[in-house]
Amino acid sequence: MGSWTLALDLGPSSEGGVAIRIASAIRAEILRGRLLPDQRLPGSRTLARQLGVNRNTVTAAYDALDAEGWIRTEPARGRRVAPPSSRNRPVRRDEGPRAAMPGRLGFALGDPPATTASSDPSLPFDLGGGLPDVRLVPWEALARAHRRVLQRHAARILDYGPVAGHPGLRAQLAVMLAETRGLACTGDDVFVTRGSQMALWLVAAAILRPGDRVAVEAFGYRPAWDALRAHGADLIPIPVDDDGLDVPRLTEVLEQGPLRAVYLTPHHQYPTTVALGGPRRLALLDLARKHRLAIIEDDYDHEFHYEGPPVLPLATLDHGGHVIYVGTLSKVLAPGLRIGYVVAPPPLLRRIGALRVAIDRQGALSLEAAVAELMEDGELQRHVWRTRRCYLSRRDTLLDALRTHLGDRIHLRPPSGGLALWAEVSGLDADEWAERAAVRGVRIRPARQFAFDGRRRPFVRLGFARHDEDELRVAVGHLARAASAR
Repeated sequence: MGSWTLALDLGPSSEGGVAIRIASAIRAEILRGRLLPDQRLPGSRTLARQLGVNRNTVTAAYDALDAEGWIRTEPARGRRVAPPSSRNRPVRRDEGPRAAMPGRLGFALGDPPATTASSDPSLPFDLGGGLPDVRLVPWEALARAHRRVLQRHAARILDYGPVAGHPGLRAQLAVMLAETRGLACTGDDVFVTRGSQMALWLVAAAILRPGDRVAVEAFGYRPAWDALRAHGADLIPIPVDDDGLDVPRLTEVLEQGPLRAVYLTPHHQYPTTVALGGPRRLALLDLARKHRLAIIEDDYDHEFHYEGPPVLPLATLDHGGHVIYVGTLSKVLAPGLRIGYVVAPPPLLRRIGALRVAIDRQGALSLEAAVAELMEDGELQRHVWRTRRCYLSRRDTLLDALRTHLGDRIHLRPPSGGLALWAEVSGLDADEWAERAAVRGVRIRPARQFAFDGRRRPFVRLGFARHDEDELRVAVGHLARAASAR
């Protein structure tokens, strides 16, 4: 139990002496699962002080429980709850056992929300999602920065703070966005969230009403769809081709009825990795102005572009307040740090702030301050440069290994950026291949998992950033054997 107080209900004095009531109370908590096997119990002196009784009384209770096999005393480990097999007296029917938590609710639940299943972390090789390699995170520099901000500003950053995030991080993000994406913004235009998924949820809550129609990419990011649906959106799928979102088709949809918003991933389309073409970008912004559309631009991995200059965000070209720009540091640093952000006009950020207070008063200010220091010192920029070179090497390794081991069964187009590639398969059922690969310890994701209609198609998404070159070669060997298995 450590130093925590063990709260016990001793019952009325009519139920016996104090030692008997203490033993009965501990026995009851073991039976109902509150006290678990091998859980440490307070020392007799500590428990006596907590209960306001004589230490000998607690010792007598412990001795009785020990004799009955409910607890055991071990040198240097203290008194601990014994396993059920150690009990040397039967449990009476009125004593239990009872579950620690009821197995069912005593009230009705509403309809369950649509959610996207998470990945299986048990597989040795995860080539499924385009995830970063957290082994590359400069954790020592982050730890030093975290320690520094706590030493200097503990009283301030451990207290309640700005709902929009640490001012230093917002300012540094604004500098990054201005220099690398061409956004003319300041820290006041940036709202920090716990990851981009919270950002999408808050944006959806701020702009949507039940029944609003929202256009989405027909191949896309299901967690974003979940967030939109959770706030009542009626989603309208728009096809994606080699030039990104089919804006001419979006125009036709608008002729059939109004839309509230468009959600898309224009820089590296998720999951196909294609970029939204220049003419379509201009046409989309023109539609937004004409129909008063909100454009939710999810720029989830802008930092990783390998060939040619990266395409600037739609938000850079927006002068009418139509684009809501959502970004994240999950790919740059690590998903577990949960740092995302929204860039939008002040009225929307004020609405988001009011909504955020209702579910999550603020982020982790000390962590946000530490990341701001990494950005100010240039450590984060150097980390991006290092990982960009590293991921480019891994991309090329995966491409070479796939061509070598799978030949004409897989057709590849090297992505110009991002952390994954989109491949067409022939002579293989993509879904069956993914199932056989999982048996061999490799996770890949077939097109059906990204398709709005859930239909099978001969494509797979293969991430290359999470594993080094040797690991990728081993994983592709397993994929080749899975492709040949019947």
